[in-house]
Amino acid sequence: MTPNLDLQHLQRADHPDPFAYLGPHEDGGGRLVRVWLPGALAVELLSPRDETLAAMDLADASGLFVARLAEGRDYRLRIHWPDAEQLTEDPYAFGPSLSDLDLYLFAEGNHRQLGKCLGAQAMEIDGVPGVRFAVWAPNARRVSVVGDFNGWDGRRHPMRLRYPSGVWELFLPRVRPGEVYKYELLGAEGLLPLKADPLALATEAPPATGSRVADPTPFDWQDRDWMSRRADQQAVSRPLSIYELNAGSWQWVDERAPRWSELAERLIPYVRDLGFTHIELMPVMEHPFGGSWGYQPLSLFAPTARYGSPADFAGFVDRCHQAGLGVILDWVPAHFPTDEHGLAHFDGTALYEYAHPFEGFHQDWDTYIYNLGRSEVHGFMLASALHWLREYHIDGLRVDAVASMLYRDYSRKEGEWIPNRHGGRENLEAIEFLSHLNAVVASEAPGVLMIAEESTAWPSVSRPTEEGGLGFSYKWNMGWMHDSLAYIREDPVHRSFHHHRLTFGLLYAFSERFILPISHDEVVHGKGSLLGKMPGDRWQQFANLRLYLSMMWTHPGKKLLFMGCEFGQWREWDHDGQLDWYLLRFAEHQGVQWLVRDLNRLLCEEPALHAWDERAEGFHWLIGDDQRNSVFAWLRRAGDDCVLVVHNFTPVPRSAYRVGVPLAGGWRVLLNSDAEPYAGSNAGSQGVLRSQPEAAHGQAQSLSLDLPPLGCLILRPEGDS
Repeated sequence: MTPNLDLQHLQRADHPDPFAYLGPHEDGGGRLVRVWLPGALAVELLSPRDETLAAMDLADASGLFVARLAEGRDYRLRIHWPDAEQLTEDPYAFGPSLSDLDLYLFAEGNHRQLGKCLGAQAMEIDGVPGVRFAVWAPNARRVSVVGDFNGWDGRRHPMRLRYPSGVWELFLPRVRPGEVYKYELLGAEGLLPLKADPLALATEAPPATGSRVADPTPFDWQDRDWMSRRADQQAVSRPLSIYELNAGSWQWVDERAPRWSELAERLIPYVRDLGFTHIELMPVMEHPFGGSWGYQPLSLFAPTARYGSPADFAGFVDRCHQAGLGVILDWVPAHFPTDEHGLAHFDGTALYEYAHPFEGFHQDWDTYIYNLGRSEVHGFMLASALHWLREYHIDGLRVDAVASMLYRDYSRKEGEWIPNRHGGRENLEAIEFLSHLNAVVASEAPGVLMIAEESTAWPSVSRPTEEGGLGFSYKWNMGWMHDSLAYIREDPVHRSFHHHRLTFGLLYAFSERFILPISHDEVVHGKGSLLGKMPGDRWQQFANLRLYLSMMWTHPGKKLLFMGCEFGQWREWDHDGQLDWYLLRFAEHQGVQWLVRDLNRLLCEEPALHAWDERAEGFHWLIGDDQRNSVFAWLRRAGDDCVLVVHNFTPVPRSAYRVGVPLAGGWRVLLNSDAEPYAGSNAGSQGVLRSQPEAAHGQAQSLSLDLPPLGCLILRPEGDS
């Protein structure tokens, strides 16, 4: 390419190889240096000691400066701008810094630490501090990095394309952490909107959409004890009780959403006091639209700047661990939003998404679907998951919308979906990705929980991958959630006609390792609050809520409860506000909160309530057929430990109700959901009761119980004492 053509390409900002023309070039007569600085008044070449070596000639008024130095001579630039003077090294004097191995691993979809490879990496090269920018855009004609450091002028810093990976890179000397940047891409059909960095480790706070160069200073973790014993603490035989929350609307500080440090000061002691073992944060990955609650993220490697810096978020997790609390994040590999600064048509083509709308567009959510069949996208998502587990010590990922990933015809009409290569409806690429993801996490982050929000009857979601399953640790039990909420919403006089809604779930309760979820999805979009779903007058509503929570905590399966449900929030959740904490001035709300505290205490203290959650031997029906009285009774077991649970789902107190028990002797009431501390009527059995040798429900012994109205009794055997 002749110099005139090179200059024309620079002027049009479409030079295919700027390093071939700009920077230093040995030509037999010394070292010819060319710099392209549109808008500069003058440029000088300085020695490393800032001695003037040469004043560069303005070779073209559009911004091309040229000078000749002795062969091999090092130099810096002194650039005179209309309003400032800049001292810097020449970006085009540096060779490639991304290794061939990094690029190869990325191309094959197996680079496990992309967050330390692509994106903006603050580093030193040859003793010069700066930032290496790297971005995947194989179909772009030109990519430039832009920011305040170059006046957002895409002509100034075109990047080097590394063949055949499609990754563009450029080291910019003297750029510092904290700088805001984006990429300017020239696609096949022209200039694209400025793009945020898909691998950004930090971002501007919305509504701004820029990426930030992250501070490379390692976080000083203090959670070694937690991390060393995490695998044991999170074993399936351990209690798991999850408090789900939205960080910005849990509790405000001075009429605004909290910072991570403020959330740590208030949330951690609150959750610990209530006895939850884990918190689950709705997505904290940066997302442009707050009303998506984080479920339409664009920065899969950056915690949202709404509540502080990445280091602030790491500090929050660290403090949770020091307090003995695990942290689970919602993570969204199913889809991404259409915002023009994001991943959509990133290089002018369908790069991250499927090209065909029948495969690549979610009609329900107005989002694009990741093309997980493309190795680079597969690897990008895999690296994102590992990034949160490694860099932020996250203890689990709840994978959102798994059902939408597994089926090509998910929420599509006939003729609006494309079958797989076998003619079926299964999304083979997504299945392979999820299996691979879970296998890699199990290998590289042992003890981490992988949780699927999967709403269909897809088999073996929580079976290990080596046994043909998807490899998740747990699956949300959406069937239990729908059936139990439908049952509890019925007026008690009608519940006898819907008895099956509580018994049916036990037919499949041990087909997977389940979490029982009462999540944010059940208290939004006109569904009302959990308390608001309860029928009857005020007293009955609170009694029903206490009964429902007691049923949930004694049913097989791990527990998840959304914020506010633990004290009976009346209003539907509003992400633009905070919970109605003033309600805790009232005894009924205090009573619900106290009950949840006691249920969590029993869950942790009684192995029978948690150790065999996934085993059929851990559950035994005693009464499942008393439809007329809407009474249920069962045993929870784990080895030699045993707990009796009896529920009365009518407001009618039932005296001398006989229930068979497996052991003779005393049985102590551990919890009565109608007791006075819970703002109940204080009816029903309390203290220690003795069994009688009267056979009932297949047992040689039985108890005569007084069942409280809309109440639950939990009892433990005490032998002959």
